[in-house]
Amino acid sequence: MILKNYGSSLWLWTCCFVVVYCETDYYEILNVHRSAKQNQIKSAFRKMAKELHPDKNRDDPKAAEKFSELRNAYEVLSDEKMRKDYDRCGANCVKKDSMAGGGHDPFASFFGDFGFHFDDSPGHKETPKGGTIVLDLAVTLEELYNGNFVQVTRNKPVIRPASGTRQCNCRQEMITKQLGPGRFQMMQQNVCDECPNVKMVTEENMLEIEVEPGMKDGQETKFVAEGEPHIDGEPGDLIFKIKTLPHSVFERKGDDLYTNLTISLKDALVGFKTEITQLDGRKIIIEREKITWPGAKIRKKGEGMPNYDNNNLHGSLIITINIQFPKTEFSDQDKQDLIRILSRS
Repeated sequence: MILKNYGSSLWLWTCCFVVVYCETDYYEILNVHRSAKQNQIKSAFRKMAKELHPDKNRDDPKAAEKFSELRNAYEVLSDEKMRKDYDRCGANCVKKDSMAGGGHDPFASFFGDFGFHFDDSPGHKETPKGGTIVLDLAVTLEELYNGNFVQVTRNKPVIRPASGTRQCNCRQEMITKQLGPGRFQMMQQNVCDECPNVKMVTEENMLEIEVEPGMKDGQETKFVAEGEPHIDGEPGDLIFKIKTLPHSVFERKGDDLYTNLTISLKDALVGFKTEITQLDGRKIIIEREKITWPGAKIRKKGEGMPNYDNNNLHGSLIITINIQFPKTEFSDQDKQDLIRILSRS
């Protein structure tokens, strides 16, 4: 009997161990290391949300479940307190808090949306909406090469309760007015309801925009409900459009980078070796052992901009050679030597 109880306890302990061991790993879901920084977690979530969203995987019956797991993982790991609790004792410690977000998208106003709509409830009634604000986001070529998170302070007008009442939900209705015996006239009349009064208050909040490697001019990041408010409806959206600042060394064309390199006449004739600093700080060796003519182009494959859809792919770096001629006069003997050497060709 004692052995039987001992065996049952051992079996129960083993099952508990297996359950804990097999618990879903939020770090694994987001494909980040346990020591990952917040920016790395945010970037991983945004990238995987694009790939796993149910609207892009309609043929996968488990798409909604996978996306829900991804959102739960991000919601926990992006919150410092919840992340510490999760690291201490797993998902059970944060399950209650992570479920309190409801069915709406808790990240849309922080990251912007991805062109998907999370409200798929039937019979959704269209409500009035405030104006959409479109702003240029000036970014450097370095940010577009390496990626970055840009913080923007938003002074946003928001609606707050106020004393009294106001006219609301105004609409045009047809009414019939009697002008006399047997005489009637139909006319439109403005009809309004009485609603609690409101006022506009300016509040400051911080928006964080991810500049993803390979983004191009005109690409948009949308922040839902961060646009103009509507007193009887929902706020509009705020859209940031990428605009690349001019660079002192490189010019971008698609995924290719272009630059100029000036060398001396001696280097053009006998060969040269030099280096260019890439946008991520690396040194790229430029070497040529034969004669180089003005306007010659050297192409370095894989040293251009990262491709937006696949950051493992890069364009080319195209270097146009300029030649600087000597500014001092040659002696008669030097001229004779140059004539003799150049006449051989």
